[in-house]
Amino acid sequence: MQMNIGGTDKVVRILAGLALLSLVFLLKGSARWFGLIGLVPLVTAFTGFCPLYSVVGVSTSPKK
Repeated sequence: MQMNIGGTDKVVRILAGLALLSLVFLLKGSARWFGLIGLVPLVTAFTGFCPLYSVVGVSTSPKK
């Protein structure tokens, strides 16, 4: 796994993940569990690897 997520992309993913996770606490009933989708951007941000980016051939990480 080669890192393919850059700094700005990480920040956006962390913010989006936290926003989605907040739905667990804000929504009522079974709809609140859709907030767990927020784990996906958080995991990809912290690992620095996005499987979809590798399939499409995109990389936002700085070139070495």
